[in-house]
Parts: sequence; structure tokens; C-alpha cells
Amino acid sequence: MGGIVSGSEWTSRSMPYLTARPAGATDAWTDEVSGAGRRGGQRVVHAGEVAAPATVALMLGLTAGSTVVTRRRIIELDGDATELTDTYYPPDIAAGTALAGTAKIRGGAVTLLAALGHVGVRVVENVTARMPDDQERAQLRLAPAEPVLQLARTTYDSADRAIQADIMVMPAGRHQLRYELRIG
Repeated sequence: MGGIVSGSEWTSRSMPYLTARPAGATDAWTDEVSGAGRRGGQRVVHAGEVAAPATVALMLGLTAGSTVVTRRRIIELDGDATELTDTYYPPDIAAGTALAGTAKIRGGAVTLLAALGHVGVRVVENVTARMPDDQERAQLRLAPAEPVLQLARTTYDSADRAIQADIMVMPAGRHQLRYELRIG
């Protein structure tokens, strides 16, 4: 995600993360935080093929337990974990590509997807608030009663095929989600 800083809160916007970047560009998160005078980073803590959790299978239009390619990242702001992001891809799109590895992808995954011929044209996002599990609480350094926001995003191509599913978890008290939509 990314966005605007207001005090200790980060306002997240989706649009910069949905379009391919110019050749040689850094990723959208790095650009957004540096534009706000902050430091951003991300660590890929796991990548490879896994059995799709039921929610992810539904998002991607697959059978539960189908193989998917995943990248699990910890997104950092000024050295602190600010978001946990799990991204999933159908294996025929991502297997054998940099999406299945832990190395940083120049320009970001959306740029690589576009280079592979998979361009998103429609996105569905569902946002929920919930209590974190123990691992999320520890990774995000949350207080015992501190809730999280979960944003589940599915990106579709021009054939209306789901090409990417993201599940992002962020501290509710440190994030605001901002949507700006054009109608017509």
C-alpha cells in the first residue's frame, strides 16, 4: 500500500500499486514513502508454491487446496513493520518466474506481471477489521487489544481472469484506507 503521512498515521491508496511502472523504476512503495520523506522497505520472508487457502482459492477462482505461487512480505516504514502482505498467483502465470523467488523485483510484481503479458484491468477490494492472530501481533508489534485492518484484493485481466490475490494486514490505529474512484 502506500500513501500520505498524517502524524503517526499512514493513509494507504491502492492505485499506485495496480499499474506497471516504467522500465528501471523502483517499486511504488519505495517511491511513495521517499516522497513523504520517510524510509520504506520490504522483506520477502517466503516465496514458492503452496496449497491455496480456501479464501485465496475463492479469490483466484481455483479449487481449495490447488497449488498457487505465493510471496509473503513484511512491509516496513522507517524500519518498523507496518503491514504484512501475502500475494498469490495462479501457477501457470508465476511458476518459474521471479514471482516464485525471494529476490526483490525491480519495479514491483505488477510491472513483472505486465512484462509477462498479464495486465490488470479490474480490481475488487474487501476491507475488514478484526483482531490479529499471535503471529501478526508479534510481527506488527501490536498491543494485546489492538485490532488490524485486512484488505483482500483480487486483480483481474481483460478476460476477467483473476491474475493476483493479495491479503494485507495492517494495524488499524496506524492506517487509513483512502479510495478515490472515477465514475463514467
